[in-house]
Amino acid sequence: MLERIHLAIVQEVEKQGSLTAAADVLCVTQSALSHSMKKLENQLGTDIWLREGRSLRLTQAGQYLLAVAGRVLPQLDLAETRLQQYAQGERGALRIGMECHPCYQWLLKIVSPYLAAWPDVDVDVKQKFQFGGIGALFGYEIDLLVTPDPLDKPGIVFQPVFDYEQVLAVARNHPLAQRAQVRPKDLAGEVLITYPVATERLDIFNQFLLPQNITPRRHKTIETTDIMMQMVASGRGVTALPRWLVEEYASKMDVVPVRLGAKGIPKQIYLGAREADLQTDYVQAFIALAKSATPAVSADR
Repeated sequence: MLERIHLAIVQEVEKQGSLTAAADVLCVTQSALSHSMKKLENQLGTDIWLREGRSLRLTQAGQYLLAVAGRVLPQLDLAETRLQQYAQGERGALRIGMECHPCYQWLLKIVSPYLAAWPDVDVDVKQKFQFGGIGALFGYEIDLLVTPDPLDKPGIVFQPVFDYEQVLAVARNHPLAQRAQVRPKDLAGEVLITYPVATERLDIFNQFLLPQNITPRRHKTIETTDIMMQMVASGRGVTALPRWLVEEYASKMDVVPVRLGAKGIPKQIYLGAREADLQTDYVQAFIALAKSATPAVSADR
């Protein structure tokens, strides 16, 4: 009764806004599309849409089908791709989602030797702000998730990769650069630069500033780490990043790391994967390589 095309139709009509536009995308005639859905409605005994003038509104049953389509269609697409790869003698593809935005440079150091070791596996990296990592794993949009914030979810396994410390990056001539550590109130007069991520997901806010009811003079967001560090080096603001990353930049520009509080902010990077995929050899190989590529930090902390 319920077939893949029905899910695709519901999804495309919702995306495109009309039966005609959905039919064009799916390469079928509008009459064929309408006939297919009317037949399904008759078989199920319930309407999928209600007409409101020239527009269509999903019924409760239609909303449920739309949710099913969002979960099932990516899995079917992935299954077809994998089977085609197997048929052509290819190993597969590894799609990596990044929730740790400053970890991109670390990831690049892993991808190069991984591609050399696994020439029949392609790698794709999805680095999106506001990235829905867990949902992407469940929805088969990605195969691995790099994140500092693992969640306990059935069917998803997170493995620790390396520890790091979140520090404040400041210009070398900044007054705070001479401090062994900074206090929350020291940032009250500063311009704080962060990635464009929700405040509640930023450690500098939820673990350092907000518990003391402190806010910076100004909060500015920048998407790229290079530009962010250029701004810091030129004295346009301060930012919070992993110590290992700040030390990398300190070797080529005038920035230094300063500890946040007396004990610092310890963090850990995890790789998350679907439990069933952990038996895949090229997934296991990537995780093993990631664990061996711990970023180096200076002994003086």
